[in-house]
Amino acid sequence: MSAPAPSRPAVVDASPLARQGEVLTGEALAFLAELHHRFTPRRDELLARRAERRAEIARTSTLDFLPETAHIREDETWRVAPAPPALNDRRVEITGPTDRKMTINALNSGARVWLADFEDASAPTWENVILGQLNLMDAYERRIDFTSPEGKTYALRPADELATVVMRPRGWHLDERHLQVDGRALPGALVDFGLYFFHNAQRLIDLGKGPYFYLPKTESYLEARLWNDIFVFAQTYVGIPQGTVRATVLIETITAAYEMEEILYELRDHAAGLNAGRWDYLFSIVKNFRDGGPKFVLPDRNAVTMTAPFMRAYTELLVRTCHKRGAHAIGGMAAFIPSRKDPEVNKVAYQKVRADKDREAADGFDGSWVAHPDLVPIALASFDAVLGSKPNQKDRLREDVHVTGAELIDVASLHAAPTYEGLRNAVQVGIRYIEAWLRGLGAVAIFNLMEDAATAEISRSQIWQWINAGVEFEHDGRTVRATAELAREVAARELAAIREEIGKEAFAAGRWQQAHDLLLKVSLDEDYADFLTLPAYELLG
Repeated sequence: MSAPAPSRPAVVDASPLARQGEVLTGEALAFLAELHHRFTPRRDELLARRAERRAEIARTSTLDFLPETAHIREDETWRVAPAPPALNDRRVEITGPTDRKMTINALNSGARVWLADFEDASAPTWENVILGQLNLMDAYERRIDFTSPEGKTYALRPADELATVVMRPRGWHLDERHLQVDGRALPGALVDFGLYFFHNAQRLIDLGKGPYFYLPKTESYLEARLWNDIFVFAQTYVGIPQGTVRATVLIETITAAYEMEEILYELRDHAAGLNAGRWDYLFSIVKNFRDGGPKFVLPDRNAVTMTAPFMRAYTELLVRTCHKRGAHAIGGMAAFIPSRKDPEVNKVAYQKVRADKDREAADGFDGSWVAHPDLVPIALASFDAVLGSKPNQKDRLREDVHVTGAELIDVASLHAAPTYEGLRNAVQVGIRYIEAWLRGLGAVAIFNLMEDAATAEISRSQIWQWINAGVEFEHDGRTVRATAELAREVAARELAAIREEIGKEAFAAGRWQQAHDLLLKVSLDEDYADFLTLPAYELLG
């Protein structure tokens, strides 16, 4: 997989890690530099276009399907490429970061697919970025094992029992400061994709699979076009057949929801499906319509289930779109983390997970996500009951579904209001998650739910929205208004409660004050930060 090095190769600006030379080879760094030279300028243009579109939404408070791409939606003839055998049955997918223990457990979980996550479930420390790549390389070579501090050992099951890996790189907005060309940081997306693809494309082909990807935070079909051009170039560069790469796009931004068909069209030779994410989608609605008035104010995040009318419109449109074009429709996350101490909590949660997965399977989804291996059998039973021996239900075209542009943003149809407890929960989750992220943990169990950067984003965005909308809550028999002062009071109490809960020494050893301060900054600043991970990355070790 060698090629002539470009004149300006990527340079490593980080303290060396054990075995990093296996990842950061001269040939791999040359490939990253080629990706950067060819595609970073277009990435920059598309980020600028995001800002322009957001300004237009602020002016109009509306969105609709694009008139200039109507011909793509109206053309009934085109389809995405057929799924490769390894991605034809995706009825249960497990998600998680690429640390060594998770790599083994996810591959062994019984799920059909593992979303190996370098994005929302991974804090992008240099160690996580490089060692995550190394863990995947080791897994494909079957040279990976793990022993816990308690002495428990983990090893891979036989190859035919392992999940298929679909790797998720970072979103376009994030840079990787430890890899530079001409003094400029490379986009994290190109680093994650480039290292994984360069080292593993042929390995995966030899295993009867391929380099498969989840594409996060996509906001337009033009961003999908950029990815498609990257795939075409990368396959030529290493000398593998065009169409070997397959990508599933997360429809987790409100703008992308209006461009689902166009996104599949741009990626049609490389498309594997679309996924319906929940928290990032709600975060995107708040971010884009934050000055759109009361009709866009979301209630507590846990009150916005997938049965809300505007969320039903989104998921049903996604299933119809995917199946119309021959792509897989993948459902949302079951984030519950089973309790080892409280069987009653588990019983109630398992019932909710089962109902959620039953609904998705009945709606026509071809698979769904879970965050914990214990949930795999529950989700599997829901999809087995509908699919039987069929690998998917792409033959269900859902021609009964007709969604208007207005229905996708009809937030007021939920008929629910924010609560004081919702504010408190947003503060609790925000502080606890950000503190763990600053220590290098991207997937964190909080109150029996697996939280990642997306849940932290919706938490801080809701605090921002409620304050700026002047929302009022009932609390202790009186009406209180959401203000910056109230958020600071709640945050101070929660910080004190955490100190009491974990003890002074553990509190001092953590990064709690920084997390508290950062949450308030991104929740209260008049200038709304596009992503909390941007200022957080400046604090990351």
